[in-house]
Amino acid sequence: MNRPADPNENAAVRSTQGGAPDDTASYSDQVLLDVRGLAAWYGAAQILFGVDLQVSRGEVVALMGRNGAGKSTTLKALMGMLDKRKGSISFMGRDISNSDPHDVASHGLGYVPEDRRIFSDLTVLENLEVGRQSARHWPDGSAAPVWTREQLFELFPNLGEMPQRPGGSMSGGEQQMLTVARTLMGNPYLVLLDEPSEGVAPVIVEQMVHMILALKAQGVSILLSEQNIHFAQLVSDRVYVLEKGQIHFQGTMAQLAANEEVRRAYLSV
Repeated sequence: MNRPADPNENAAVRSTQGGAPDDTASYSDQVLLDVRGLAAWYGAAQILFGVDLQVSRGEVVALMGRNGAGKSTTLKALMGMLDKRKGSISFMGRDISNSDPHDVASHGLGYVPEDRRIFSDLTVLENLEVGRQSARHWPDGSAAPVWTREQLFELFPNLGEMPQRPGGSMSGGEQQMLTVARTLMGNPYLVLLDEPSEGVAPVIVEQMVHMILALKAQGVSILLSEQNIHFAQLVSDRVYVLEKGQIHFQGTMAQLAANEEVRRAYLSV
């Protein structure tokens, strides 16, 4: 089924609603991820309704919205983790609309789930080895970012202090770091990062900010699912605001910060 348009939606909000991406955009313009008309279901329940978004090389893009808006569902749909989805998903110029998760990951799209999903019986080092993939190159032949254990321990000093600790004996924040580090061992071009600041200590949130900015400096792109607007403002270039499975705003973080009406309508609790 299709969700009917809200006839009472404020005109000022509609004027900033995200439309389809520019048809002139192409991979040559450095667009890595191009999503058009994405719809997704859990069983018979449709969750996403025609989501359009893009992420470019070296860009951090926030996907924001309240609980239940469809943020995590969007990331899962991009990774091929839902049984039913429709729409066009292009990554690095390749159509992955019908690809399985392992195929998507093999092409350099990394995923950090909100629930972490580490291997509790494996050590930190063993968890990292599970995620290892070969080095990658950009289409022009230049080397893409490559991550080693030593680099990751520098990025996450806590992990470097506990290489032999089983994942199940780590705190929630340490497990979050390990999940990110394991994903980076796959040398992704782009990382889907689901709610990194949710439920972790402020010191871990600070390290997550540092990590995202470090990835961006290395040329890695990030699509960030996040509710914390302050966190998103520290790291993001652009933002899409999602509500009930539809994009209702897209723009720069500065534009969102200046638009109290959109923040009140779609982000306030």
